[in-house]
Formats: sequence, C-alpha cells, structure tokens
Amino acid sequence: MKHLRAQDFQGQWRLTRRIEDRRLRIEGELEGEAILVPVQDGTLTYRETGELRFGDSAPLEASRAYQWAFDEAVVKVAFTDGRPFHDFVPEGLHQGSDHQCGSDRYRVEYDFTNWPQWRAIWTVKGPRKDYTSISEYAPA
Repeated sequence: MKHLRAQDFQGQWRLTRRIEDRRLRIEGELEGEAILVPVQDGTLTYRETGELRFGDSAPLEASRAYQWAFDEAVVKVAFTDGRPFHDFVPEGLHQGSDHQCGSDRYRVEYDFTNWPQWRAIWTVKGPRKDYTSISEYAPA
C-alpha cells in the first residue's frame, strides 16, 4: 500500500457519515463534502459541511474544520486553534491515536485500503457519550 501524502488528499471529497448513538438510541446520517486546501508546505486545512439528520427530525447544517500537518509517516490533526486532536498513518488500515475529551474517549481507525475511497471510524465512549461514527470519503 502506498504511503499517501498531502497532495493526495487535496481537493474536494464527497462525504457520507452514519452515526449510531447507543446512549440515545438514535441513528443519524450526514451528506456533504470535505475540502482539503494547502495552507503551507505539508499542511492542509480540512473543512467539512453537510446536512445532518437524526431519524425524522428536521435536518441540521453541520460543519467542522481541522489542520492536517503531514510529517514523514504521520498526519498530525489539530483543532483550528492549534490544540492537538489525534494522529494517524496515511496508508492501509491503521488505528489512529486516541483523544481524551473530559471523561469521554475518542478512538479512530482509518481505512485507505480502497484508495481513493477511504473511511474514518470513530468509537466514542464515556459517561456522556456512546456512539460510533463512520465517515466515507470519495472523490467529488
């Protein structure tokens, strides 16, 4: 499997996300896009927007943004204010680093085995949260 670089991710991606919230016993879906734009050598800004719907409720506009810094073998993801979020290896199937948010633990696995389609699977557990989020990306 090839080691992916910043330029491999640049551009627009179609994004679909399924969310299974075990604590609230609801399922959600997001349809939207992710755009990765270079801001300096080896760093991309990741921005996603979409429509999020849980069950029969009215859709919500959803968005988020991160900074992706590509190091030799690792992508370091940070919040837009520079605080670290998690790291991942951009190839094959790899567990990313965990992120602790208060008492809730975020665990991610990235799957690049079907490149240029790829996915990120988040499992979040703690006293306030218990859900799995599967984000699927495809070239737009």
